[in-house]
Amino acid sequence: MEQAVTDLERNRREQQELARRLDALREEETLLTSILDLAEHSAAVPEQAQEESTPRPSRAPSRGAPTPPARGQRRDTAARPPRGRRARQPTGRRPLLRDLLLDLLKGHVEPCPAHELREELLRVHPDRVPTPQVVRNTLEGLVAKGLIRRHKQNRSVLYTVVEPGDGAGTDIVTPGPG
Repeated sequence: MEQAVTDLERNRREQQELARRLDALREEETLLTSILDLAEHSAAVPEQAQEESTPRPSRAPSRGAPTPPARGQRRDTAARPPRGRRARQPTGRRPLLRDLLLDLLKGHVEPCPAHELREELLRVHPDRVPTPQVVRNTLEGLVAKGLIRRHKQNRSVLYTVVEPGDGAGTDIVTPGPG
């Protein structure tokens, strides 16, 4: 009987640990997905410009085996089918998290903390469920690009949109009461 009680307690502790690890992996997946979205968006602009400037071949491609890239050239990765989670997404592109957060922030007159922006995002876009850390990282990326400004007030960090013509400073420290 005592052995069964001990085994049950150990099993419950292991389940709790596995649940914590699963939550951490889900957060990491969300963060990596956001990074991948950002990288794809950044890479799409030069690819589109290159596609527009590249003349289209006038003859149909041969049906033989693909030719290997010339020495020093990279293999064309655009022909590869998408894998994993991205393969299940519809063809219409979802707006980037940074664009959604920037739009939400533009609707605020007062500086806004990241957790409020996340809550608003969850209400307005229920299909998007980024972790609080992903929201903070995205906001910090917008600060780095000079699109929003960070305000530190005591231990809180608040964000506002940079108006055109504003200075380039990103941190505004506001002393707290007392």
